Amino acid sequence: MGSGHPKAPFWYALTDQHRAELLRLGRRRDFAPEEIIVRERELTDFAVVLLDGCVKVSTNGVRGYQAILGIRNAGDLVGEQAGVDGGRRSATLSALTRVEALILAAEPFRAFLRSHPDAAEILHRTVSGRLREADRYRAAVGSRTPEQRLADLLVHLGRRYGSRADDGVLIELPLSQEDLAGLVLTSQRTLGRVLEQWRTRRLVVTGRRSMLVRSLTDLRELVGAESDGEV
Repeated sequence: MGSGHPKAPFWYALTDQHRAELLRLGRRRDFAPEEIIVRERELTDFAVVLLDGCVKVSTNGVRGYQAILGIRNAGDLVGEQAGVDGGRRSATLSALTRVEALILAAEPFRAFLRSHPDAAEILHRTVSGRLREADRYRAAVGSRTPEQRLADLLVHLGRRYGSRADDGVLIELPLSQEDLAGLVLTSQRTLGRVLEQWRTRRLVVTGRRSMLVRSLTDLRELVGAESDGEV
């Protein structure tokens, strides 16, 4: 059976029968880290279920600036808009880790949704939830400092993708400082200043494509949340 929880990712909210049918309809494909899954503005008409791994959602803004819209994780459905309405891609999806995906061609996926109204409702909840998430994210810009937003992001990434190291939690994802700045809706200059302060305080050690967080508890205290256990 599906989880039944309204906040469960699309794949996990489906029933076992739904998942079995979609596995028959779709095809599995693996993507290497940093590989492009779909490109913004291209005409492709499939949706993607992330069975494992995570992807970065980005779009090109004015003057070539890349805006990071979010990170999607295992269980999430991505590319569903073009997969359902057949329009051009509204964003680029690129793998951050090794990704195992289920590719669902548009017409079989639409037929599946027509024959399974309960699954279509889950898709509707997924899309609505992302709109609410975007609203909360924008509201956080006014209520939290860039430091708090970055701390919150790193706690999430550390808990989900971090690995234990001798002196902290190592996050190895191909996220540039530009990516991090986009994810917390601040400038690269401000992000660089925050990271420099944290390095001085020995909260983090930054690498080219990695970050060592000395203590997730310390970052949670910066956010103002209660500690709920280390990775």
